[in-house]
Amino acid sequence: MIKNVFNLEDSKSFIDRINQLTPETKPLWGKMSVGKMLAHCSVSYEYVYDNIYPKPKGFKKFILKLFVKNLVVGEKKYKPNNPTAPDFIIKDDKDFQKEKERLINYIIRTQELGEAHFDNKESHSFGVLNATQWNNMFSKHLDHHLSQFGV
Repeated sequence: MIKNVFNLEDSKSFIDRINQLTPETKPLWGKMSVGKMLAHCSVSYEYVYDNIYPKPKGFKKFILKLFVKNLVVGEKKYKPNNPTAPDFIIKDDKDFQKEKERLINYIIRTQELGEAHFDNKESHSFGVLNATQWNNMFSKHLDHHLSQFGV
């Protein structure tokens, strides 16, 4: 069952899992370091809060909505080693503590804004999403990568 990022208890459970990570935590699959994974998970929130990535247009937007949207906002869990969108590829080493605090702050901010803030809000890549779709996108991604690192 997908946790609800807008629910205080569920958000705290994600934060508790993040707090179990250390700079030495190794992935069960994939190549990312734990610092890169935390930065990678923050990209979803950067799309919402930081406006640092250009929005897809034209054919790219069409492809995202047609082929990628349902995988991201639907109920089905991600499989290990799925392809990664270019914005989500973290090339540089990241400071574990800084990335951990940044991701936790994004989770807290999202929970505090709540479902009503996100319901029928336009996403960076997929058009207007309802609160359930926003939750699925955030929650599935967090769960996938926290599980990748064994927490």
